[in-house]
Amino acid sequence: MNDRSGSRSQKQVARLPPGRAVDGVRRRILEGALHLFASRGFHGASMRDLASSFGLAPSAVYAHFASKADLLAELVRVGHEAHHEEIRQAMLEAGADPVAQLCALVRANVRMHTSYPDLAIIANNELEVLSPELAAPGLALRKQSVALLVAVIERGTALGRFSQPNTHVVAAAIGAMGLRIPYWYSSELGLGADELAEVHVQLALRMLGAEGSTR
Repeated sequence: MNDRSGSRSQKQVARLPPGRAVDGVRRRILEGALHLFASRGFHGASMRDLASSFGLAPSAVYAHFASKADLLAELVRVGHEAHHEEIRQAMLEAGADPVAQLCALVRANVRMHTSYPDLAIIANNELEVLSPELAAPGLALRKQSVALLVAVIERGTALGRFSQPNTHVVAAAIGAMGLRIPYWYSSELGLGADELAEVHVQLALRMLGAEGSTR
């Protein structure tokens, strides 16, 4: 099976954000599934493969997750939940200024995609294989995250801090920059995650006609 990690460092380990999934066997299964889905794809990894990686019988995995799709759905939910909480908290800590909020949101977005690249890829790329019912929690969180960004841009525009042609187009462009990070970014490139975040901040501000201010 082809490696799906692109140019990312092979030293990176598939992992979940702390506190986003239960501990013990269930968390180990989720992290094992994350590794297999990231390297082989959802359709290229079986429950038997996952159980075998832990030296378990498939029935032991089914005791915690009813199906492979349920495993994927949990990873999608965890990924979107962690991302949403990270950007929401960053915005709250930034204060009321929309420029400061935008900068904080972009930095948090970059941080999540550099810290958990495998989870980001799975949460975004494999979502389409889920049934509407299983995909719903992840999609709801995604919409909430997009709404946060759109609200910041709209408020900044109303206050004259931003000047941009279309709120939703710019919001989509800012989000797309973050989505591509796991496919190419590696610390081996000589660019630290914090430095990358600042590059993204400047690009976002330019899109919004507010470059130069990184409060």
